[in-house]
This record gives sequence, C-alpha cells and structure tokens, in this order.
Amino acid sequence: MKLLAEGARRFGLTLTPAQLEQFRKYCDELMEWNRRFNLTAIEERDQIQVKHFLDSLSLLTVWRPEGQPSVIDVGAGAGFPGLPLKIVCPQLRLTLVEATAKKVEFLRHIIALLGLSDAIALHERAETLGRRPPYREQYDLVVARAVAALPELAEYTLPFARVGGLVAAYKGPAAAQEVQEAEFALAVLGGRLERLVRVEVPGLAEERYLVLVRKVAPTPAQYPRRPGVPRKRPLTGAPAQ
Repeated sequence: MKLLAEGARRFGLTLTPAQLEQFRKYCDELMEWNRRFNLTAIEERDQIQVKHFLDSLSLLTVWRPEGQPSVIDVGAGAGFPGLPLKIVCPQLRLTLVEATAKKVEFLRHIIALLGLSDAIALHERAETLGRRPPYREQYDLVVARAVAALPELAEYTLPFARVGGLVAAYKGPAAAQEVQEAEFALAVLGGRLERLVRVEVPGLAEERYLVLVRKVAPTPAQYPRRPGVPRKRPLTGAPAQ
C-alpha cells in the first residue's frame, strides 16, 4: 500500500499500520471478487490504490468530520468513496446504498471482514429509500461517485441530506458544465452550490473535481420521483413529471 500511504500524506493524512492493513485486505478481496463478479473495471493493485482509494479520500482535503457525522454513500458500488472514508475516519456513521445485489453482498462482506462498526449496506434504489422517513433528510453528508450526471444525481442525493447538510459529488473534467446544467435541479430540490473544487489526486492524470452542494431548504415531498424517472427526465428546467 505504498502508493496509498504516500498519496495520503500529500492530502495531510497519516495512515496508521492498522488502517493500511485494512486497505490491503480490502484491495485483496476486491481483486478476488472481481474475478468472479466484475465489481469494477479497475483490477490492478496500483490502480486500485490511486483510482479508488486515493480518489475517495480526496474529499478529506476540503471536508473533515466533526463529532460523529452521519454519512450516506448513494450508488456505493464496490464501496467508493464511503468505505475508504470510514477506514480513515472510523467515527463516521455510514450507510451504503446500492441497487445491485452482488455488490451489496461484497459490501457486507468487507464491513464484516474489516470489523467496521456503525456501517451498514442496504440493497435499495435511491429513489425508493429517499422517500422513507428513517432516511429522508437525516444525513450530515451525502457522497456519490461515478453514479450519474449532476442534474440526475441531485435528485438521488439531496433528499437524504438534512437541511444544513452537505452533498459531495465526485466529478471529472466536465464538472463545471454539469454544475451549470444542474442549477434548476439544485434550486428545486433545496440545494445551493457551495464550492466547485479541483483536487489533485496523486498518480491520477485525469482532472478531478468535488462539487459541494449545501442543503438550504427541505426537498419537496414529490421528490425523488419513482425509480427510473430521474434518469429519463432529469430536472433541467422542463416541467417535472
């Protein structure tokens, strides 16, 4: 885990031997499960350290937890960014939401293997879970990585954030354009752009950005719309259906 340890230091993070061992086990299991279930297109150990682990941890250059914040990872996939953040910040109370059963099975396996407390993985769609009182507007931080374009993603994420909470979307070179296209969706859903931050991920050539959206008002009760609708008809200024 040399690349991870060195890259984390550039983020101002010093990973303990125990944390590096957790990341090693996570990497080993991801590579093993990937041979059977195709959890991720990134298969090489060095690339996992950079493109998954360090990319996930880049949020800690602009946000650090206070107390024991509640965090939800929407469309968690194989656990990014939620699980790396949890390993480095064990005080997080983490919920992972994923719609693919095999990925949820992997997430639960990793949580158990690494002995992570206050971490659960739910086999749900964001559009469904975001309407339920135990989850709706309950989270201090909502994170999402490689899920959807921002006008669509806003509808998946903002319903989970409490008023005053934060949504952090990990984005590539088109981040500024996505922010512009999402202005209507953010306004409708109770969000306001707080910062668009370029982050330097050690070892990664691609431009990476964090879109930070503050929840400033409750999300109207009709959102999120039923499963599939945000993808088919994202909130871009046309009347919602």
